[in-house]
Amino acid sequence: MRAGRVAAVALRQSYLIRGSASRIVPLFAWVVVDIVLWGFITRYLNTFTASYNFVPALLGAVLFWDFQSRVMQGVTMAFFEDVWARNFLNIFATPIRLAEYLSGLVVSSIATSAVGLVVMAVVATAAFGLSFAPYGLLLAPFLGILFLFGIALGIAGAALVLRLGPAAEWFIWPIPAIISPFAGVFYPVAVLPGWMRLVARALPPSYVFEGMRAIILGRPVPVGALAPAALLAVLWLLLACAFFRRVHRYAVRTGLIGRYSAESVT
Repeated sequence: MRAGRVAAVALRQSYLIRGSASRIVPLFAWVVVDIVLWGFITRYLNTFTASYNFVPALLGAVLFWDFQSRVMQGVTMAFFEDVWARNFLNIFATPIRLAEYLSGLVVSSIATSAVGLVVMAVVATAAFGLSFAPYGLLLAPFLGILFLFGIALGIAGAALVLRLGPAAEWFIWPIPAIISPFAGVFYPVAVLPGWMRLVARALPPSYVFEGMRAIILGRPVPVGALAPAALLAVLWLLLACAFFRRVHRYAVRTGLIGRYSAESVT
């Protein structure tokens, strides 16, 4: 793998973002709306009880979940830019390898998701008093697990579009919403029915949000559960990369990749 080729993919995305306000504004606009909306909801809920603070429980969960969603969208949006421009076939006419291309998408996602995370943290802290101090050193593994899983979802989503065609992008946007009930973002996994709990245990975010709630409630933090969560996140990432590679090989072998060329395909 050559770092220059990875950087070239990321650099192209930076040029696209830098030259378009319509690409810059979504990096922070929607996350601000989410934080403000849920921030006022938590304030309203706090008026009903003085024994429990909903700000870290709900607003913190929204921030972490939005971060993961932004990581996923950072990968898929960078891929969609090539799809929309019918540039995907041109990229692979160059000597770039598939791993280098995917790594470039990941680098682009790191940059865009970092912007969203900083904006969310500033707004949540300044406007609603959300503090990250209770998480301490666990904040890093929490974010790391969500980051890896978000990258896995983004690569898998890109592979799905590559297999089914550009119109399949509408299958990608609802993925975070579909996963969130199983991940226990706003409630303990224990309240789920048995079959949903089984699915939740296969999702790394469920361990993160269970750990967050334990910290907020002053309970012992299940630090031992973070190791399986990290392993699951890495496994999901490897499976997503293998899925993308398999789909790419199929698209090249069958000629489906031609639909992404600059010429019209019938």
